[in-house]
Amino acid sequence: MATLSAFAPPSWPDPNSNATFHSEPIDDTSSVADSSMSADDHAPQSPPDPNPNVHSNPFSVPQELPTPPASRSPPSLFHLSFNQDHACFAAGTDHGFRIYNCDPFRELFRRDFDNGGGIGVVEMLFRCNILAIVGGGPDPQYPTNKVMIWDDHQGRCIGELSFRSVVRSVRLRRDRIVVVLEQKIFVYNFADLKLLHQIETIANPKGLCAVSQVAGSLVLVCPGLQKGQVRVEHYGSKRTKFIMAHDSRLACFALTPDGQLLATSSNKGTLVRIFNTLDGTLLQEVRRGADRAEIYSLAFSSTAQWLAVSSDKGTVHVFNLKVNSGSSGNENSRTASDPNLAVSSSNSSLSFIRGVLPKYFSSEWSVAQFRLLEGSQYIVAFGHQKNTVVILGMDGSFYRCEFDPVNGGEMTQLEYHNFLKPEEAF
Repeated sequence: MATLSAFAPPSWPDPNSNATFHSEPIDDTSSVADSSMSADDHAPQSPPDPNPNVHSNPFSVPQELPTPPASRSPPSLFHLSFNQDHACFAAGTDHGFRIYNCDPFRELFRRDFDNGGGIGVVEMLFRCNILAIVGGGPDPQYPTNKVMIWDDHQGRCIGELSFRSVVRSVRLRRDRIVVVLEQKIFVYNFADLKLLHQIETIANPKGLCAVSQVAGSLVLVCPGLQKGQVRVEHYGSKRTKFIMAHDSRLACFALTPDGQLLATSSNKGTLVRIFNTLDGTLLQEVRRGADRAEIYSLAFSSTAQWLAVSSDKGTVHVFNLKVNSGSSGNENSRTASDPNLAVSSSNSSLSFIRGVLPKYFSSEWSVAQFRLLEGSQYIVAFGHQKNTVVILGMDGSFYRCEFDPVNGGEMTQLEYHNFLKPEEAF
């Protein structure tokens, strides 16, 4: 999932529920190494839940949402991220956070804090009422070393996780909370906030981390202890796999929902590599371009047939993948059964001279592209409609585009919005 940037809560998400917007309580937990739970001194005082075992009501958009004064200037964006199924996205601003629906595009709700504090991380749990937020910017709403658990049913924080250093990112599953620090990752059980695992990493200022989302055993991917190394934790089989993905530092990676395929890029930004997480096999390598670039996001389509890439070069690329989560490495049979995979590429036309000319000339290039403003920061995900991508910009831009899976070429823009406009503009 791409991003640009001891207390007993009265309600908690049901980690085993298949439906969204449901909650259940957890028990108190004692302090753990390098982290602690403490009473929420940021939330307004309220009496304890007389029956904490009762589920909270399903999530609903409040009838009345606070609207910023007309005189307030457009907010500054500190954070953008999609939720786990790319149906929604969250924005952290200099005075709160906002949640949007992707298709159809609309603002679901916003929370602007009275004292105007900034939010640097907003992590959704599908469409559940529980979010994880971290303060950010020059005037953070909460300390940057704390993960605040926000219940939007109550409109307040119901708990916090405190650490000894700045929180770089947070990842959520229905059964796990993963907190990423500069050189350490903590994995907690969602039901009781028990600390399950600690992982040491190389310096990770971007907070790189990805977790599988399919129900069942957890697959977690994070930087290893060496430059360019990826660590894959298979919690179901209790196996750890190290993959030397690149010679230079990792810039970005993405994981399929089932955790079987991993896409990685380095700080050079020219190549993207796709690995089998079970055995570390390199399955495919695609080329974004010839010159260096900063990769901002990687995203698999739901079937792992396509991979989208955004960078500071201002172009979103869509690549055709010849492997999928269900049959990693079974390239020939899948190509024969799917005519969409017969898209011509530089790889096929130059295969006869592979090994004779430099590797650049035999690279696999993108099938489709969409041009944006160079230098701006964008993240990308695949839309729920077939052959569409959703692009979010730190300038407040929202694009929905369609690509031709057979002929490729320039994508068609279907929709554009500026989600930083006043609420009445939607």
